[in-house]
Amino acid sequence: MARAVNASVYSPEVLAVQYGSRPIKVLRRTLEILTGLGSFGLKLLLDKRNGVFDQKKGIRAAELRRIFTRLGPTFVKLGQGLSTRPDICPPEYLEELAELQDALPTFPDAEAFSCIERELGLPLDSIFSSISPSPIAAASLGQVYKAQLTYSGQTVAVKVQRPGIEEAIGLDFYLIRGLGFFINKYVDIITSDVVALIDEFARRVYQELNYVQEGQNARRFKKLYADREDILVPDIFWDYTSGKVLTMDWVDGVKLNEQDAIERQGLKVLDLVNTGIQCSLRQLLEYGYFHADPHPGNLLATPEGKLAFLDFGMMSETPEEARFAIIGHVVHMVNRDYEAMARDYYALDFLSRDVDVSPIVPALRNFFDDALNYTVSELNFKTLVNGLGAVFYQYPFNVPAYYALILRSLTVLEGLALYADPNFKVLAASYPYFAKRLLTDPNPYLRDALIELLFKDGRFRWNRLENLLVQGSKDRDFSANDALQPVLKLLLGPDGEQLQILVIKEAVRVTEAVVIGTVVDTYNSIPNVVRALIFNANVAGPLTVSDSEIDSMMALRDQVFRIWGLLRSSQDFDPALLQPILQVLQQPEARSLGERVIGGITQRLAARLLQQVLRA
Repeated sequence: MARAVNASVYSPEVLAVQYGSRPIKVLRRTLEILTGLGSFGLKLLLDKRNGVFDQKKGIRAAELRRIFTRLGPTFVKLGQGLSTRPDICPPEYLEELAELQDALPTFPDAEAFSCIERELGLPLDSIFSSISPSPIAAASLGQVYKAQLTYSGQTVAVKVQRPGIEEAIGLDFYLIRGLGFFINKYVDIITSDVVALIDEFARRVYQELNYVQEGQNARRFKKLYADREDILVPDIFWDYTSGKVLTMDWVDGVKLNEQDAIERQGLKVLDLVNTGIQCSLRQLLEYGYFHADPHPGNLLATPEGKLAFLDFGMMSETPEEARFAIIGHVVHMVNRDYEAMARDYYALDFLSRDVDVSPIVPALRNFFDDALNYTVSELNFKTLVNGLGAVFYQYPFNVPAYYALILRSLTVLEGLALYADPNFKVLAASYPYFAKRLLTDPNPYLRDALIELLFKDGRFRWNRLENLLVQGSKDRDFSANDALQPVLKLLLGPDGEQLQILVIKEAVRVTEAVVIGTVVDTYNSIPNVVRALIFNANVAGPLTVSDSEIDSMMALRDQVFRIWGLLRSSQDFDPALLQPILQVLQQPEARSLGERVIGGITQRLAARLLQQVLRA
């Protein structure tokens, strides 16, 4: 921390003072940027005048990617940031800019080794017994060497910052921010506050320049997520880390997009991608602290089959309210409740509360009615993101950085999986997690979302519960005990009156179905000769009930039995599980509920019996 005390922090005011007095340097860089971006802007104007603007979007997007690469590290980072902004860029640009790589030439090794000695205050040979003569990897902000520590012999990765990078990035952001003011004032097609977005992005890039901060990010990430045996996060060597030098465990592994190399190790890409998806969901929706740059170079498959996360310079956080709102948003999507989906954008901080969401509802309906003709397991995440991106681009959305990064990280993981299996769908792999959270999380927002999913028009949707249990049980952390207790607490709580009425009606329906089903089963077990003598060959036996009604009740009974079977098949199922339920049922509120259920069942069966007598 002492070594990083002088690390720079992004400040527009400091940059204005620093570069406002250096007009020649500013002018030279301005001409470089204007030459690249000005020619690009002129082509866009000509495309619009000639009526080929939409047809040439793909070509122009590829040109912009090449221009950003030529303009250097700031613009490479800026392009990567824009690739996560569906509210700013059309889908063609999102796709092209996502391919931007940190492909810059390496800087001299002598400068890197001098930086290590200067930053750590020690001779190089006293720190490392050996170090690779050239970098193992290079990126826009620095390059990485493989070394061996003198004191322990451990193999480590040493990341060294590119000389002069801070000044180059500072000048570029000073100029880009000026361009942002111009866009805010004169470009109506972009509804977001461009200057605010530039400031937010610049802060993130400046954080990446502080390697002590990156080390702290890695430590926090390891504490939260490396408790799983299939996740690996390298340790940081703090004695050999500073603001511009980062030393961490060396990780032997293969990039996640190198399928053949992974399979030669006897591993499966899909298993590793599934591990990445489950870890990403925990990052995004449990703790809210997540790796914001999960491209293939930052994800390695180790020989032991673990998924290793690298490069913790760019991290982000999901606000707590948004974590639950995202899960609720998925429920509303499954329910095709587009009005509720539109209102979710308030909680997700996409729209200010004074924006009317009613015009957005038809756009959501047009896209999702078509997309949801597929099952969840068939729905392609990239298609979903592109469709949402088109909606965000048309309306006054201001997509928060955390959400854009979530979309990007899951899209990257699905893209990696498609190398191995063209039919892989990230939503199908994610759905067990969502189902488990809905069934087991006691959070009031998620409890309401679960009720909304299970009840419709006063009827309980047993097929939805069965599907949630089937999907939730695929998650290795699913617990039948956790799935039962929160529901009971909600049902018997002071705010559960409306739910109790629905549950009483459903309990009566189920009991009737079980009783009638038992009567029908008993009747069917009687030999035909006896049946003909006693019931005069009546198909329904002793019941004057239509065949369709009997079929409906039998289907309901069988579904309830299947659901009970799913609960029993849970790994942690134990008859003792019922003990806390019995304790809850002994509470006065539960006894009252039970009496109402029994009363309802008695009335229903008495009515059914009277109906039988009158018909007879």
